[in-house]
Amino acid sequence: MDKVVLALIIVGAVIMVGDIVGYIIFMRGMRDVISSGRKRDMVWTSVGLVLLLFFLAGYLFVAIKTDPGLMTALILFFGSIFVAIMMGLTARLLETAKERSIEIAELLIGIVDARDPNLNGHSLHVKELVMLFYKYLPKHLKYSINPVSLEYAALMHDIGKLGVPESILNKPAKLTEEEWEIMRQHPKIGVKLLKPLKSFASINDWILYHHERIDGNGYYKKPAGEIPLSARMIAIADTYSAIVMRRSYKKSRTHEDAVEILKDVAGTQLDKDLVDIFLSIPKEKLLECMPETIKD
Repeated sequence: MDKVVLALIIVGAVIMVGDIVGYIIFMRGMRDVISSGRKRDMVWTSVGLVLLLFFLAGYLFVAIKTDPGLMTALILFFGSIFVAIMMGLTARLLETAKERSIEIAELLIGIVDARDPNLNGHSLHVKELVMLFYKYLPKHLKYSINPVSLEYAALMHDIGKLGVPESILNKPAKLTEEEWEIMRQHPKIGVKLLKPLKSFASINDWILYHHERIDGNGYYKKPAGEIPLSARMIAIADTYSAIVMRRSYKKSRTHEDAVEILKDVAGTQLDKDLVDIFLSIPKEKLLECMPETIKD
C-alpha cells in the first residue's frame, strides 16, 4: 500500500475514533433540561452513533481487506473530517442556544424577584453560588449532576413565590404561623408552574425539596436520605445568600457571620459534608457571586 494512502487511512481512522468519542460526549450532554428532547429524538441520536460505528468498521474493512487507491483514501479521510466539522458546529450551536436561554431565564427571574424588594437579585445570587459550589464538588459527586440542569434549578428555586401574596412577601415583621403555612407552599407552586416544561421534570424534586432539613424538620419533613444532592446544595447557597443580602427588616451580614451560622446549622438544617465543601471555597470567590443589585 502506498505510504500516502496508508497515512491518510491511519489519520482518518484516528479522527473517526475521535468523532465517535466526541459524539458520545455530545449525547451525554443532551441530558439536561434544555437539550433533552422527546424519546424519538433520543432514538435518532442513538441511530447516529450506530452509523458512526458502522462507518468506522467500513473504514477499517477497506484498509485491511482491500487495496484502496488514493481517491478512496481521500474520500475516507475527508469524510472523517467532515463528520468532525459538523459535530463541532452542532455542539457550538447547541451551546449558544443554552447560553441565550439561560440569559432569558435570568431576565425573567429578575422580573419575578423585583416584585419583592427582599428578593431582588437573590435568585441570581443563589444561581452563581451554586455553580461555583459545583466546581468544588469531588468528582464522584460532580459526575452525578448535570450542570445545566443544576443552573436552572438554582435560578428557579423561588419561582413559586409568584403564588405567594405580596403582603406576606413584603411583610417587614415576623410572619404568623398561618402566613408561614402559605409561604411553605412556594416550592410546590414552583413545581406546578414549571410542569408544562416536560424536560424540567428531572429537576422538580431539586426545587421542591430545597427547604428540607437534614434532621427531617423541613417544609415537607423529608428524611435526609431522600433529599436530592442538588436540593441540599441549593439549600446551602440559599441560606448563605439570605444571610449576607439586605432585607427590609434587617441589614446585610458579613461573610464571616454567614460562615459561623452555616457551621452552627451543619448537621441539623444543612448537610455537614456539603457545608464543609462550600466553606472551603475562598472568600473572595464567594463575594464575587453577589450581583450588583444586592451589593452594598
